[in-house]
Amino acid sequence: MSIETSSFVRPPVVLQVLPSLVTGGVERGTIDMAAALAEAGWTALVASNGGHMVRELDRVGVNHIQLPLHSKNPLVMRANIARLEAVIREHGVDIVHARSRAPAWSAWSAATRCGTHFVTTFHGTYNMGWMGLKQRYNAIMTRGERVIAISRFIADHIQANYGIDPDRIRVVHRGVDMAKFDPHRVSQERIIQLAQRWRLPDGFPVIMLPGRLTRWKGQSVLIEALALLNRRDVRCLLVGSDQGRTDYAEELKTLVERRGLTDVVHIVGDCSDMPAAYMLTDVVVSASTDPEAFGRVIVEGQAMGRPVVATNNGAGRENVLDGETGLLVPPGDPAALAQALEQVLALTADQRAVMAERSVDFVRRNFTRELMCARTLDVYREVLAAPPDGQEADPTT
Repeated sequence: MSIETSSFVRPPVVLQVLPSLVTGGVERGTIDMAAALAEAGWTALVASNGGHMVRELDRVGVNHIQLPLHSKNPLVMRANIARLEAVIREHGVDIVHARSRAPAWSAWSAATRCGTHFVTTFHGTYNMGWMGLKQRYNAIMTRGERVIAISRFIADHIQANYGIDPDRIRVVHRGVDMAKFDPHRVSQERIIQLAQRWRLPDGFPVIMLPGRLTRWKGQSVLIEALALLNRRDVRCLLVGSDQGRTDYAEELKTLVERRGLTDVVHIVGDCSDMPAAYMLTDVVVSASTDPEAFGRVIVEGQAMGRPVVATNNGAGRENVLDGETGLLVPPGDPAALAQALEQVLALTADQRAVMAERSVDFVRRNFTRELMCARTLDVYREVLAAPPDGQEADPTT
């Protein structure tokens, strides 16, 4: 694909904007897409406030432009319009792709001033706030010529709450790096090192809930389910940072003690080798009480051939084949979760092998990084085939 101007033909230039490059699914998707653009011969630019993940852009030869796009201060957001307009004009940007709300407001105004295509990715449901004020703030993510939804659940949410033309929405699921999340590429040494670090006894089935320690991720629901399960021959790992939520972490520890599960449940913090963690695990749990916009751990677990138990809400309904690659349970229901855990733990070796094969195949057909990038490139090509929307910039931004 190339862009023809009055005197030359050149590859398209795509600028992705987001608050920072520290950690998270939005950041990972941005970097993966930047690398895919470079590999396709396009010019990729990323603008953010920076962070340690900028090194990954450097490794693939993608230019990072540091701007205070993390700020929600109205004065900074207004100043960012001129900063982004200068970037767009200097680099001849053809598409601005906004991945978060605060930078999207500035990017939309800058793109409109420059007559540049504008695309957004809707990454979550976002809080609607009091009297719908936050909804109006969130609505910037619906102003793209194409609005990418990271799941069908999010696409339905956009239509139900923002009333945009469904023809402008494109579902592009997040993608897993199948080279990283490949059970055949995880050495026994890595698995043993992690088991020793977490002091896991041999022969005990392991149940793992990966996810930051925050209430809606459902760690307390899993603890209550384990109390109902009433088995001492299992170990449960709560893997993830408390991100400063020390009160909630203490609540979980107290609940574990009250339920007599101090030998069973271990809160282990962050893990830098999640593929090895999945290989240690017999059941991967996503107990989120609020709907997941995508549910990356559900997909990663399946990619590693592990059976998953997830809540029957949000994107879980499209990311798990109930009864084939895992089980779905009602959110916030410890009894149903305990029953599902018992069912998965009772699987024979042959049954687990069949489920693992189905799980890996399901992910390969639907949720790989390559598919995510290819489908996003198709959205870019679609946008470039039409003139940019002739929207007026919002004078209050």
